[in-house]
Amino acid sequence: MARKEIRALVDGGAAKPTPPLGPALSAAKLPVQKIIDEINKKTSFFKGIKVPVIIYYEGQNYEIEVGIPPTTELIKKEAGVEKGAGKHDTPVGNISMQKLIELAKSSIDKSNTNSVRNRVKELVGTCLSMGITVDGKSPKDIMKQIDQMEDAHFS
Repeated sequence: MARKEIRALVDGGAAKPTPPLGPALSAAKLPVQKIIDEINKKTSFFKGIKVPVIIYYEGQNYEIEVGIPPTTELIKKEAGVEKGAGKHDTPVGNISMQKLIELAKSSIDKSNTNSVRNRVKELVGTCLSMGITVDGKSPKDIMKQIDQMEDAHFS
């Protein structure tokens, strides 16, 4: 028997056995509520954010892999906004540099870089496109500051 998978996008910490996840787990003859409970435990950090989840299974054996939510979702949550700015003239929210460093560290394995500094720069670039300031400053100004910061600031 070959290993199969079920992919879903769930609400962090609040997955339910409703379509499409519940019926897919049931059709695979897997313990629906047990898996939902495990997913909710593993995604509780991402409460209020859509989180990609993959359930790999073979027979009754299964493994749950939780992905990292899209960068924009992480930033929106931390900045306390529902959506980015349509026009970038007026900021819609603010996020702290410390929070960006935390986000960078927690999502670096899903990034194209292995440097926390570079991951922070990616996040700041996303803030720029979303109309979100960093520590009350323009992301463009923050980008210049990052280049001048010592590496210890990112560890």
